[in-house]
Amino acid sequence: MISQQIISRGVRDPHVLDALLAVPRHIFVPPENRIHAYDDGALTIGHGQTISQPYMVAVMSEALRVEPHHRVLEIGTGSGYQTAVLAEMAQQVFTIERHAELANDARMLLEELGYSNIRFRQGDGSKGWLEEAPFDRIVVTAGAPAVPDDLRTQLSENGLLVIPVGGRSLQELYRYTRRGDEMEGERITSCRFVPLVGEEGWSET
Repeated sequence: MISQQIISRGVRDPHVLDALLAVPRHIFVPPENRIHAYDDGALTIGHGQTISQPYMVAVMSEALRVEPHHRVLEIGTGSGYQTAVLAEMAQQVFTIERHAELANDARMLLEELGYSNIRFRQGDGSKGWLEEAPFDRIVVTAGAPAVPDDLRTQLSENGLLVIPVGGRSLQELYRYTRRGDEMEGERITSCRFVPLVGEEGWSET
């Protein structure tokens, strides 16, 4: 997976590659789909949600430029795979999941795996986690119509935000850097994510 799907496409950050090697992807995939856990594609995990393809996890993780002292906010815990990858790289990860069942399952699995640097919340990720702000890095694993204002204000000065922005089914992945009240953006690639549902995202329907 790492050599054929990730390194061959240009992801070379050794911290990202080491984190991917350390996290067994198949245990974050429903049993019926585990035979496809390392395939080059996203997989359903229930509740209309997906675990992103390995390449996209790698691209987003590399774009974040996570350092060992960083506090990272993740919007969209899902099955917890991206969360675990970030936890291998950062000092602390704060992760929010809208679906209660997914949030509980991910928490149980990540705690069983021994991760002690992850904090969990179930709720509207588009509003961020104000009580713990600011964050050095923020990653959104769902497509947003625009960058949520609350995430802008919860990002530290010179912090990075990686987020898919666009329509409900097709987006462009951007990395934003906060410079005072401004957000400097750069496009990374086209992508397809489930919609970010919430007060500062898409409606349920």
